[in-house]
Amino acid sequence: MEEAAELSNYLPLSFKTESEQKYITFLWEAFETNHTHGKYHFAFLAYHMLTMSCVYFNIWQIKQTKPADFEKAMVGFNKDLEKELLEASSPFTFWRVNESSVLRFLKLIGCDNAKIGTYAALVKERNNTAHPNGNIFCSEQSSLDLKIREIIRVVDEIQNHSKPIIERCYKRFLIESYDPEEREYDNTEDQIREILIHPNYFSQKDIEFCLDFDVSSLSGHDNFELIKDLHGSLISNYKNENE
Repeated sequence: MEEAAELSNYLPLSFKTESEQKYITFLWEAFETNHTHGKYHFAFLAYHMLTMSCVYFNIWQIKQTKPADFEKAMVGFNKDLEKELLEASSPFTFWRVNESSVLRFLKLIGCDNAKIGTYAALVKERNNTAHPNGNIFCSEQSSLDLKIREIIRVVDEIQNHSKPIIERCYKRFLIESYDPEEREYDNTEDQIREILIHPNYFSQKDIEFCLDFDVSSLSGHDNFELIKDLHGSLISNYKNENE
């Protein structure tokens, strides 16, 4: 169970809506309840849904940070679905795309066909689990543990590929949010939470990338000291959670 909980570090720290938070909480509760009662087959289903939610959040960050590339990646989608995805206000809109197909958006962060094929195999296993085929997919905890270990490996691999996206997003945030007179919130903690974390669905792992960001790369900016102060506020508010 402790290893399974590692997935929470890849899920958002907070959500834009209460219903999104309730959904993720519901899936965790479903996983924990079924795991506790030895219903590992259904525990895997809930855990897989949490995993695909992680993928949706990664793709959402691509959409927000590289909109032109995201739009080009929808070649072959029908016009209505393309419009729906471009105008989406929530990562959960990606459920409208076949899960094996939605994984191809990860090519935009450098995941090659071989890796995407591995990720798609997990989707196929979930599909087999969800159908009444007469088989109990995970009858023993050891079987579920192996699947969880593989899922964490895959999620971490995708996270590492996401690093340039997170850094790009954070750099833009620093440049656009350093001035308390111009930004949305006077308080830096509010600005970080409401403008950086909420809309981008940042996870603890995403924050770790931000903490390690080389703020000196912006030393040529006229207001570098204010930018450095904003970065310092992120460190003071979030670094302890990573120690």
